[in-house]
Amino acid sequence: MGIFRRGERREGADLPRDGEFAFLSEAEAARLRTFVREAFAKRGIEVTVEPGGVTAQDRRFGLSNLAAVCHNDSRGPRSWRTLVDEHVDRVIRSMDGRQALRTLPHERLLAQLYPRFIPGEPALLKAFGYGPQSVPGLLEVLALDLPETVDMLTADSLSDLGEITALRDRALQNLRAVRVDKHKVVREKDGTHFDVLMGGSYFIASLALVLDEVVRRYTKDAPAPDGILVALPHRHQLAFHVIRDSGVAPSLQTMARFTAVGFEESPGALSPSVFWWHEGSFTQVATQDSAGLHIKLTQ
Repeated sequence: MGIFRRGERREGADLPRDGEFAFLSEAEAARLRTFVREAFAKRGIEVTVEPGGVTAQDRRFGLSNLAAVCHNDSRGPRSWRTLVDEHVDRVIRSMDGRQALRTLPHERLLAQLYPRFIPGEPALLKAFGYGPQSVPGLLEVLALDLPETVDMLTADSLSDLGEITALRDRALQNLRAVRVDKHKVVREKDGTHFDVLMGGSYFIASLALVLDEVVRRYTKDAPAPDGILVALPHRHQLAFHVIRDSGVAPSLQTMARFTAVGFEESPGALSPSVFWWHEGSFTQVATQDSAGLHIKLTQ
């Protein structure tokens, strides 16, 4: 099945793995971090390199997305320096791009506003904990979709833009028009079936916030009263299964494996878990890891 990539034999798969990015060997990860430090230095910026990111000019930038992009590039390590240079150029532009909130007309800002999920790391709560607690383990933030970057807005930066509830309503309105590039239905002999939405937009996973509308659009049917299984492995993907019969058991297991693969190996990783959506609420129900499938059901 093409959407499952884990298990593919890669050169160097038997080498010691990096502690931060398990899909890279220790040597690969060290090379990547060296490229990142050199790329910033060539542009006149000294950075402090940490296992999972770099700190430049009192701002921290994670490396997980870049590491996943390099890992998944079919050209192999010979392309990494180019990929790193392109990534660092975008980061530097984003460091100078905060003026969008001050220079763009108010209505244009509202037209480019979207809800976005980010991992719910404790260090991010102060700046990004203003959104509703929708999906367990994730933070829902507001973001500006700019030509070259997606600028996540902190609580402070929202103060002059408007009231958060009204801004979120506008962001959800914009979200409904997000383009999905591919819709795939996964079907297996054991009864497994679930839908996968994919796209280049950074807000594909955010479509979980309008999941009932998404289901109607792509299945031509209304959500069942028993709810929907949904997974958000990374920002460019959303998977869902409408619960209607006993086929939910094999679908849950396959979705959990599918989600774990996408979470580990893709840029913009969000959550390795499968959730149960019911009447607008999300409950974590399953996670697949190296120890097996973990089912978590609550009343």
